[in-house]
Amino acid sequence: MLDLKLVRDNLELVRARLRDRGVALDFGEFLAADEARRRLLTEVEQLKHRRNTVSEEVGRRKKGGEDAGPLIAEMREAGDRIKALDQAVKDSEEQIQRLLLTVPNLAHASVPVGPDGGGNLEVRRWGEPRRFDFTPKPHWEIGETLGLLDFERASRMAQARFVVLTGMGARLERALVNFMLDLHTKEHGYTEIFPPLLVNAAAMTGTGQLPKFAEELFKTQDESLYLIPTAEVPVTNLHREEILPPGRLPISYVAFTPCFRREAGSYGKDTRGLIRQHQFNKVELVKFAEADRSYEALEQMTRDAETVLQRLGLPYRVVLLCTGDMGFSAAKTYDLEVWLPGQAAPGAYREISSISNCETFQARRASIRYRTGPKTPAEYVHTLNGSGVAVGRTVVAILENYQEADGSVRVPEALRPYLDGLERIAKP
Repeated sequence: MLDLKLVRDNLELVRARLRDRGVALDFGEFLAADEARRRLLTEVEQLKHRRNTVSEEVGRRKKGGEDAGPLIAEMREAGDRIKALDQAVKDSEEQIQRLLLTVPNLAHASVPVGPDGGGNLEVRRWGEPRRFDFTPKPHWEIGETLGLLDFERASRMAQARFVVLTGMGARLERALVNFMLDLHTKEHGYTEIFPPLLVNAAAMTGTGQLPKFAEELFKTQDESLYLIPTAEVPVTNLHREEILPPGRLPISYVAFTPCFRREAGSYGKDTRGLIRQHQFNKVELVKFAEADRSYEALEQMTRDAETVLQRLGLPYRVVLLCTGDMGFSAAKTYDLEVWLPGQAAPGAYREISSISNCETFQARRASIRYRTGPKTPAEYVHTLNGSGVAVGRTVVAILENYQEADGSVRVPEALRPYLDGLERIAKP
């Protein structure tokens, strides 16, 4: 959530930076609510001052044996009016809060301005895409032929955009999870978390999923709980309504969880395969950092996610997203896009991780602050999150990049210790 004072004092700047994100807001309702709130506060302060003055006069009159009845009546009326005004102030503040909750974050100055993905900037590439001496197949064909993926049975027990992982398909997924968790905890210094998969509306609001993206969420029928779309939600809310003590930052967490998304806005996109599922697994990275160190933390988190792909020998590129392509809560985002040779001739780079610095945007919504010293004022922490990486899409990348002409799939060396030394997945 944006700082109220920032919006009020720099309205034209905020409007211009939101236009860079493709968002046109005139803030008319916000300005009216804020003006009403300040007017009400002024009246409340005047009434309270009058009530204090009258209270002293009542005491003086009673002490002198004079009639204080009219003043007591005035105080009673003032008290009733103050009570009504306090409620009106509260209503105005809630209205302002609701309005600010619908406004996206402002982009960092280093983010390129652009209306959509066409304005993204490639930062670097790693690895050379493999040259095949046969036509590479898409992962769903490979997975079904090898008995790893079963989309038909999944759709019968659930619906489209679900999958059953069978035999080596399930083992490959589990091996990837363990590999990623071991890498991030043992080498990158993250603390592993296994959070709840159901969270309340306050947690969803804290990270920016509510109220903007309610249609993308799965909600329970009888309880006001939501299935998490990403571990970013519960892990970021781990320090909700806390003031972190001096020396506590930075904090680095990693969490493996299933994730659940309706994909309501993706009709007709990636209808085959594992790219866009309602349920998928992800290893999520979350950092809490001091304001002046958060962009250093963003670069480090990006390198941590890149290491996963490098160890697996998967070619990828790093892309800096432009203003029109960033997520709602992000101030700056890098996407890691892995090379998928079976997607569309002659192959394509597809997102496998998105790493963002949200600055204070989520921390304001979730009230997460920190102190730099014992007596210093509390400041809002900067929150960062990113996939480290999406497990299902990594399965896709391995099946497509490591496929052989005979239909088998080589196992990346980094995964072999997690699969009892298995070097190749072949048809039983």
